[in-house]
Amino acid sequence: MSSHPSIAQRLGRVLERVTRQSGRLAGTPAYGSLILGRVNESPGRRRVRVQTLITISSVTVNVIGILVAALLITVAYPVPSVFTDVPFWLTFVVVPAYAAFALAFGSWWITTRTVNDLRWAVEGRAPTRADQRNAAFTPWRVAVAQLTLWAVGTVAFTILYGLYDTDFIPRLALVVGFAGLLASTSAYMFTEFALRPVAAQALAAGPPPHRLAPGIMGRTMTVWMLGSGVPVIGIGLTALFSLMLQNLSKTQLEVAVIIISFVTLVFGFILMWILAWLTATPVRVVRSALKRVEDGDLSASLVVFDGTELGELQRGFNSMVAGLRERERVRDLFGRHVGREVAAAAELQKPTLGGEERHVAVLFVDIVGSTQLVSTLPPIEVVELLNRFFAVIVDEVNRHRGLLNKFEGDATLAVFGAPVTLDNPEDDALAAARTIVARLAREVPECPAGIGVAAGQVVAGNVGANERFEYTVIGGPVNEAARLSELAKTADSRVLASEAAVENAGEEERARWVLGESVTLRGHDQPIRLAVPA
Repeated sequence: MSSHPSIAQRLGRVLERVTRQSGRLAGTPAYGSLILGRVNESPGRRRVRVQTLITISSVTVNVIGILVAALLITVAYPVPSVFTDVPFWLTFVVVPAYAAFALAFGSWWITTRTVNDLRWAVEGRAPTRADQRNAAFTPWRVAVAQLTLWAVGTVAFTILYGLYDTDFIPRLALVVGFAGLLASTSAYMFTEFALRPVAAQALAAGPPPHRLAPGIMGRTMTVWMLGSGVPVIGIGLTALFSLMLQNLSKTQLEVAVIIISFVTLVFGFILMWILAWLTATPVRVVRSALKRVEDGDLSASLVVFDGTELGELQRGFNSMVAGLRERERVRDLFGRHVGREVAAAAELQKPTLGGEERHVAVLFVDIVGSTQLVSTLPPIEVVELLNRFFAVIVDEVNRHRGLLNKFEGDATLAVFGAPVTLDNPEDDALAAARTIVARLAREVPECPAGIGVAAGQVVAGNVGANERFEYTVIGGPVNEAARLSELAKTADSRVLASEAAVENAGEEERARWVLGESVTLRGHDQPIRLAVPA
């Protein structure tokens, strides 16, 4: 057997990570309810949980439906009587027997069919397109199965009772059919709730190929029709039958209307509560996740467990956060390559070619004996050593508000005063040079370096072509700092600064430097006076 994890196992691990994230959403469970279990629950345990929820809800709504039908038949419509106007065996044997059979057979049939349709989830397999369709259709199949059993009972009882009195026909067709519709609708709602973990697994593999759920509008209108429309029609038909058949007294008609109204109120409230819960829960979960994103946490992710527009909302949230994470990753990568300040400026305004004159301080760092270093060490060790070396430089340049403009092999160019303007860039550049040389001697003694610091007017901006350019600085101070770093390699201090850079620094920083001899740098005509740390 292969030791590589299967698709289902990888999917399980992904869902486990998702539930750990989603479980922190202001205490909101991943599926919107604690009784639905955790995302990383074992398939066997989930199967038992789903079966139990579906069976209990199915039996409960059908028992309530039977009781409501019995109440309406015996109290709301007492004439003709199901106790005295028909044989004993019909009311006390046939009806209870069918009710018991329908409950037992219906529970077994629905549970077995549901488990077969969702066997991929029970076995821990990745869902196929057909499995996705089954997961979306299962609540409808449960409702249709319930409605079928109620329809058989309605037709059978209407015929049997109608053989003894035709007045039973409209009563039974109306009452039993009404109770069956309410029970089937409730079963659909509860099944959709119970199957949220399975729906989440199916939707994690991608959205279904076509819209299989009725959508929020269809779901709402169905509940309204069965919770309000059908009962109102029932009340109207009750009054119509009483008017036409003249078989109900004024009191009996009033009692019938009161009972129907009470049943409508209770069932309508239950159905609307379930509908509101099914609709509000995904929104509540998304709202909690949005709060986390608003607080800067881009690790937020949701389990998509709804097949309607609300599921698209959840999936859209995940896509949005993934886009934000990618944008943040690109921004971070961009900032690492060009510098945080350059990246921030590029985000605020469209970059253009060209530059502007700026007064800056330039720091140039170059390793002593880099050729010998490369020839005596393996390439991997050279890279590791250079990374340690550059880590010190990057840390100190950032700490002193400079821009690491570029790495040139084993050399580094840093700019202070562009693109972010500094009040006195010489102070930051000189302080960074002193700190760097001290830290290199302490932390990376294998890489001694010469450091040069110069200051003056440069042109800072984007150089290149429209398709590819980079931010850089061009001018005399850049070349001067590079030449000073060459001289610094042989100096005891390992760092040299120009007189102009030190003289323009603040009093506190200037006191840390001592002016020395004058030299003519390579490629320069005029001598400059050097400065070293005091």
